[in-house]
Amino acid sequence: MSFKIARGETYGLVGESGSGKSTAALALVRYLAEGAEVRGGSIVLSGTDVLGLAAEPLREFRSRRVSMVYQEPTRALNPTMRIGAQVAEALALAGRGGGWDPGPSTGIELLERVGLPNPDLLARRYPHQLSGGQAQRVVIAMALATRPELLILDEPTTGLDVQVEAAVLDLVEELRTDLDAAVLLISHNLPLVASRCDRVGVLENGVLVEEGAAREVLTRPTHDYTRTLVQALPDIDARKPRRLVREKSPVVISVRGLRKTYADTVAVAGVDLDIRQGEVVAIIGESGSGKTTLGRAIAGLTPYEGTVTVTAPNKSRHPVQMVFQSPDATLNPRRTVRRILSRAITLLDGHDSVEQLATRVGLEPPLLDRYPGELSGGQKQRVAIARAFAGPSALVVCDEPVSALDVSVQSRILTLLGHLQSSSRVSYLFISHDLAVVRALADRVLVMREGVVVESGPADQVYEDPQHPYTRQLIEAARYSALPPRTVPALTAGRPVTLRQ
Repeated sequence: MSFKIARGETYGLVGESGSGKSTAALALVRYLAEGAEVRGGSIVLSGTDVLGLAAEPLREFRSRRVSMVYQEPTRALNPTMRIGAQVAEALALAGRGGGWDPGPSTGIELLERVGLPNPDLLARRYPHQLSGGQAQRVVIAMALATRPELLILDEPTTGLDVQVEAAVLDLVEELRTDLDAAVLLISHNLPLVASRCDRVGVLENGVLVEEGAAREVLTRPTHDYTRTLVQALPDIDARKPRRLVREKSPVVISVRGLRKTYADTVAVAGVDLDIRQGEVVAIIGESGSGKTTLGRAIAGLTPYEGTVTVTAPNKSRHPVQMVFQSPDATLNPRRTVRRILSRAITLLDGHDSVEQLATRVGLEPPLLDRYPGELSGGQKQRVAIARAFAGPSALVVCDEPVSALDVSVQSRILTLLGHLQSSSRVSYLFISHDLAVVRALADRVLVMREGVVVESGPADQVYEDPQHPYTRQLIEAARYSALPPRTVPALTAGRPVTLRQ
């Protein structure tokens, strides 16, 4: 693979999970795992041969000249350090001082610039006390602290809603312009790449199969593989056949007055919710709105005030299961897939064999004897879904289950979730910031803002006739960020603005 990124240019790299995108990014900073070997070629940054750097110059290179934002922020943050201390440390390593007083070039300013409210308060928290979107913005703030020559963004907006995503990428755009920095953006979000990148490379099995101007390649692809990726994009305006969930269908989960308060924040403020058998209820809202906290409370993973009543038609002893956003954080890295699923079947009183369960979720038999670290993102998510369906359950809480996956794998996982739901009559609580994905799967939609449900109703009704201004804002932002983009001359001097139809 060969590509170049000019100063002040943003280069996008897209492709399916396992195509080699992250491997290419890790090679640029020599972070490849043990056992990986660079057998040829060169990596040069502003005249510096990266592959030829000794240990100390390499450390200097990584801390001052290049920054990387990883897909999973919780794995990039130190769980034993407060957020403020970690951002201050990044500033100190970059030679910009480690102070934590308000003022230019301080940690507080960085947290404000990436759209985090109450930075003084947030600085005193630990990573586990943040939402996924908040943690991602902290990692981005730390990356910007170095003011790098090259900024590598590996799925940087996975946990962010479209509005926060736009604000963060506007900030990256400012950095690129101010410092004339080069940006490598790795993403499965094709509309994002089309609107934010100058050029794009399409990677299939480690091979660059198509390259060119981002908007041209992603709106008029010439390679079959690129066309397959574009065609897999969900359409926020497409009506789907909806299952008829009758009012006489039994209620499997009844939530009344659910409230969750942290020391300084009301995360969920008195939510009422009923979910009937066979129903898919989705929760949408911006990062930090309380979606995940509500889902974790219903799943019994966090204490709360109020009542959650579960009526399992199949008399399951474990009626609520959960599929998390990041399978890496929830699959035991020291256990094979076979052992993970066997244990789940035993604990959840399942009747399938490991092989039968794997077949249900589309896992090939050779994968059963591998460890999670040997699987692609889509394969790991299938293991996580299989674990949730290892025994009878009334409700599966799906917390951003496809946000970290590329569009083609995402499409297959959504199809799988739909098939499992219809065949088992299980109910879903589906949490997502991707409104097009929600439209493809949900029967009913709840809109949350600052811990409160501001609107709810059938999916088609909410999308086509939203009543609350916040709902309209979310839907319009999602439509605005969809392909295809259309470039028109800017009204003022500078780069063209991008409109999306």
